[in-house]
Amino acid sequence: MQPQATATKLLDNYIGGKWTPVDASNELDVTNPASGELLARVPLSSATDLDAAVKAARAALPAWRDVSVIQRARHLFALREGLEARREEMARSVTAEMGKTIADSRAEVGRMIEMVEAACAIPTTMQGRVIEDVSRGVDCETIRQPVGVCAGIAPFNFPAMVPFWFLPFAIGCGNAFILKPSEQVPMTQQIAFEVLDGLDLPPGVVNLVNGGREVVESILEHPDIDAVSFVGSAPVARLVYEGAARTGKRVQALGGAKNHLVVMPDADMDQTVDALMGSAYGSAGERCMAISVAVAVGDETADDLVARLKPRVASLKVGAYDQEGVEMGPLVTGAHRDKVKGYVDLGVEEGAALVVDGRGTTVADHEDGFFVGGCLFDKVTTDMRIYKEEIFGPVLSIVRAKDYEEALQMVNDHEFGNGAAIFTRDGDAARNFTSRVNIGMVGANVPIPVPTAYYSFG
Repeated sequence: MQPQATATKLLDNYIGGKWTPVDASNELDVTNPASGELLARVPLSSATDLDAAVKAARAALPAWRDVSVIQRARHLFALREGLEARREEMARSVTAEMGKTIADSRAEVGRMIEMVEAACAIPTTMQGRVIEDVSRGVDCETIRQPVGVCAGIAPFNFPAMVPFWFLPFAIGCGNAFILKPSEQVPMTQQIAFEVLDGLDLPPGVVNLVNGGREVVESILEHPDIDAVSFVGSAPVARLVYEGAARTGKRVQALGGAKNHLVVMPDADMDQTVDALMGSAYGSAGERCMAISVAVAVGDETADDLVARLKPRVASLKVGAYDQEGVEMGPLVTGAHRDKVKGYVDLGVEEGAALVVDGRGTTVADHEDGFFVGGCLFDKVTTDMRIYKEEIFGPVLSIVRAKDYEEALQMVNDHEFGNGAAIFTRDGDAARNFTSRVNIGMVGANVPIPVPTAYYSFG
């Protein structure tokens, strides 16, 4: 079993069924965002390290592909049990390295395990289709076969869950897999790979390569990687998509978001405010399905919404996970904290009305933490950068629309279309919105319309 990371521990890669020390010329600190405490150091692996993982994965493919699908599913059942046994340990790791509250971390690990549970159905979900007599005496059959060596590039905000959007499904289908976790939050996947290490998988079926930009570029360029999955910022998603496609790989790349929630005049305002508090400020806004724009239809609706939100946002309990009653934790790094504060500065310069200012928030006994309190803007317009760009922090913008059609157009016109929601008591309005809005995931009186594990994301 891999030893637990300490303040002086340099994390290892996992290649070919073994924990592999990295002789890296560069290392990064992994810090606790609530305290600034050094947790571990992560190596920035090289293209050579990535190549070793690819060779191990490629060598493992023939034998792993020949394992029966039901036997692969049994490995996933064992993976599920192993993760379940270390659920609390992983949740505390997520909290320590990423900063979200322990309740949010436990929920994330729960979703991680749900992914494995969904992947356990591989014997059913891998089934193809057959049609008899497509022509006289000719049948047609579709079968699903492994792609080959797959790689996953994960973001910082969900260190446990997002890598498991990819890994269990990839190996369940008979592929070999290489994970590059975010170098900002590499510790939780060390625990997950300890569990994987105990499954008696053929060496090389799963591999872990820590690193930064060099590893990402090597993944995109390597001729023996067949597919790439990525979650992260929009600019990097474009680079990943273009780079992977250029080298003939299958690629899925999920990028930025600016999710809208349309508030109709007939909405249950108490329900709406509760929904916005959770969806805008949960996980400190550091999630791609956070609601960062509330579109209020009519000035009366907007005035009521702002009046109700203001005291709730101002009284948000910000702190570290080990403090009582905390509702929101720190941002992941000092640099990101400063970026979010910079966006709030920009919103003021652009002329938006800053109703609640969380820039000066401090937390007793955690003065070195990366905290920003909840921020609320009113009278934001669609030409402002705080409306156009993804802030990825606890900042909610209220935009005023004169009617439903204008609100719908705002949502459809925005560059980012990850998720959207409408809050209304009118069934016709809800149906019209879900039918006409050009967005990936849509909710009616559901603020964060994230699908369950057995539906696709996006």
